[in-house]
Amino acid sequence: MQKIYLIIIFLLFITHPADLIAMDASDAPDEAEINELLNLYDKVTFNHKMHTDMLSDNCALCHHHTTGKVLEKSSCVKCHKNSSEATTVSCKDCHPKNRFEAQYLKEVSADLTKYHTDKPGLKAAYHLNCMGCHKTMGGPAGCQDCHKRNDTGDKFFYSGKYAPKHISQKTH
Repeated sequence: MQKIYLIIIFLLFITHPADLIAMDASDAPDEAEINELLNLYDKVTFNHKMHTDMLSDNCALCHHHTTGKVLEKSSCVKCHKNSSEATTVSCKDCHPKNRFEAQYLKEVSADLTKYHTDKPGLKAAYHLNCMGCHKTMGGPAGCQDCHKRNDTGDKFFYSGKYAPKHISQKTH
């Protein structure tokens, strides 16, 4: 029985290799939740389908070289010229959430020959990618357009009901 499965997989690979290998927008969920900062903000529900439709399914515009597409940036091509599709395209799988914490910095400094020692953290990756495009395309660009701050966030940032009260000065 195992031989039959292997033969079927082999035949599919030979006759439709792109369908088995190439990742495209149809492989992605219609929505994705970004919830790395739940301690300060409510989750962001990212409308992935709207974005892929707007970008004509050009996944590589956001997902860099993870989709196995041909690279164009010369700084990337020097190492990733023959890169194949990555096993994941999720931002958080490549960009560390805690970019400036001691453990991550120790890992990076252990091998200074790595090209990506300057890779932005997760928050910066989202903002560099999203905000650049939003400004160009006229999308929402204000912090709370996408991120609704929760009560803990308001308290942390001295905002909302935690904002300092205006004290009027009396003149004599």
